[in-house]
Amino acid sequence: MKDRVGQQIGNYRLIRLLGEGSFAEVYLGEHVYLKRPAAIKVLRGQLVNDGMEGFLTEARAIASLEHPHIVRVLDFGVEASTPFLVMSYAPNGTLRQRHSKSIPLPPTFILPYVKQVAAALQFAHDKKLIHRDIKPHNMLLGPNNEIWLSDFGVVVAAHTTGSLILEGQAGTLPYIAPEQILKMPRPASDQYALGIVVYEWLCGKRPFDELEGSIINHHLHTPPPALREQLSTISPAVENVVLKALAKNPKERFDTVQAFAAALEQACQLEPSLLPALNFVLPLPPREGLPPTSLAPVGPPPFAQTGSALGSLNSSAPPAADLVASLPAAQNAPDPGSLNSSASFLVLHTPTNPFSLPPNPPSVPVTPAPSQTQAWLKRNLSRRTVLARLVGSAVVVGGGVVALKLVFNGLSGAQGTTASHTPSVKPTSTATPRPQGTIIYTYRGHIGEVKAVAWSPDSTRIASGGLDKTVQVWDATTGNHLITHRRHSNEVKAVAWSLDGKRIASASLDGYVLVWNAETEVPPISTYDDLFEVRTVAWSPQGGQLIAFGGGDKKVHVWNATTKSILYTYPGHSQQVITVAWSPEGTRIASASADGTVQVWDALTGANSFPYRGHSKWVRAVAWSHNGQYLASGGADTTVQVWDAKSGQLIYTYTGHKLDVQAVAWSPDDTHIVSASFDQTVQVWDATTGSHVYVYKGHTRDVWGVAWSPNGTRIASASLDRTVQVWQA
Repeated sequence: MKDRVGQQIGNYRLIRLLGEGSFAEVYLGEHVYLKRPAAIKVLRGQLVNDGMEGFLTEARAIASLEHPHIVRVLDFGVEASTPFLVMSYAPNGTLRQRHSKSIPLPPTFILPYVKQVAAALQFAHDKKLIHRDIKPHNMLLGPNNEIWLSDFGVVVAAHTTGSLILEGQAGTLPYIAPEQILKMPRPASDQYALGIVVYEWLCGKRPFDELEGSIINHHLHTPPPALREQLSTISPAVENVVLKALAKNPKERFDTVQAFAAALEQACQLEPSLLPALNFVLPLPPREGLPPTSLAPVGPPPFAQTGSALGSLNSSAPPAADLVASLPAAQNAPDPGSLNSSASFLVLHTPTNPFSLPPNPPSVPVTPAPSQTQAWLKRNLSRRTVLARLVGSAVVVGGGVVALKLVFNGLSGAQGTTASHTPSVKPTSTATPRPQGTIIYTYRGHIGEVKAVAWSPDSTRIASGGLDKTVQVWDATTGNHLITHRRHSNEVKAVAWSLDGKRIASASLDGYVLVWNAETEVPPISTYDDLFEVRTVAWSPQGGQLIAFGGGDKKVHVWNATTKSILYTYPGHSQQVITVAWSPEGTRIASASADGTVQVWDALTGANSFPYRGHSKWVRAVAWSHNGQYLASGGADTTVQVWDAKSGQLIYTYTGHKLDVQAVAWSPDDTHIVSASFDQTVQVWDATTGSHVYVYKGHTRDVWGVAWSPNGTRIASASLDRTVQVWQA
């Protein structure tokens, strides 16, 4: 590769290399007069013979592709026989950078991507242009995180007329269509490549991803592995759409790429997370002689009219058999075609009014499902999977959560369980449980006030930080010190673990966000200098690449810690940002500020925000319930307010503290909330009613941090008394 940084091409000076591929190098350029940024794509190769006119003709065709989801070609030309294209600069990187390999994404999450890419491709196909290199790397993210499809210029101009001498061939092997391998590309080839991308997004792996010779043979002759073999929660409807787009014969695919996107959208509408006011139906195995109402509530649904819901077992199948077929399937799942009038169905009613959840619905006695039902459900469903599917892109209303929790209470085997919209599911132990508030360990490794505390995802370690400028990691049971990171030059305000437990992010008043190895005392893996005080940091639960942080500049930045690039900045606050929190499914972010608001917004784009204005002073703390339905926020007005995360409707206000509330956290089962305050107490209370449960008084100064262990058994609290105390929840 020839290093062109510092050179001028056309009216643009090349600032730095953004990326390179088989056909071109892409630079960030700046217009020498207008000082505006642009992406400069310099093709690898030189025009030969009479190729100039052919290139210019093709470049004009590319420049004519003015579409909201196609990167704009601003200029083109030839410099010393080397052709180049000037394009709009995409500041937020690519979809490959945003979503790493091996991380499955819900169908409803990727649908907007697919629709935007398909619209761009259809526009090009209608103009008789084929892309021929569809892949996540060529899906750029514009300033508002909209999709810009790129590389039309390279692929078409380089290979349609043969006017260039270039290395390589069009297409990228893992995504290339069979007919394109045989040098007979057509619009359906782009559909096939997009189908590969969708397959990869859905299950975290491409259907064919081996050595060059082998992968070509697979594209030509081997049917792609069934999506549901890769991930059992993918519905048959979605799987069928994707596999049709991946047909070997282009005539067997959808008529157009737009039709592919429309079919995928229709299939997604059958997903459980997109079934408002319908019944979510699970066929159950034989009842082992037990009556069909073994999981039914006693009597009529007492609060069905208010938007909540109950689980019930019906003795016959509902008429919507196609909904059964669209449910997440798994090996050995009952065949819907074989179901008869004696089969049982678990019907999870979803309400028509998602925002009318009563704060304390009546209890419902429930008898556990029979053992065969329990075994099948355990084998094919997990709490995390089901809730994630419901949370995916639609509102998860209280009713859906009630019914799902009824199922899982039945799986636990607890006889005579009483279910409400946040039932208690506590771990069992053969040992005598410690009384609530029993101190398990007091950690005294810090020489200054401790401001931050966080549990590792497996509940075995704790990270803490504070005024001594260190991040310390220690054993959560024994308090044994493990490692200390010392690169900050001012106090540490926040720490957060990555989802895999391998990294820790820390935010400091020195203006830096640092990402550390959680197991060794090595220099930071990644750093970001914000130039302002950074007060809060949070990892995305989707894939572990994205970090949200904020502070003195009044903004929240979403940063890719792997590529070390800012994806976008949320500018909605008028005062410093105190804390941020990702929703459990990773699609929303809540940020709390000294301006007295909590703002909830789309984590993908930073758009669609709404402010919650229930507090009268600074908001210092915000936390999502684990079902993604509610937010708890606390602050300088001494209250903690629990409210609907979608509508902003206040559920209730907790007033147990006498001074500022600095931190809040939900128990893993969403039955309780813990709050820490400058009044030196940590208080535990019922998440449903707001009624007081317990006050922990082990600290001698203000309590700044609190975290509930992921296994639900312990609470860690950090204080200005220089300790972190771990105690029985």
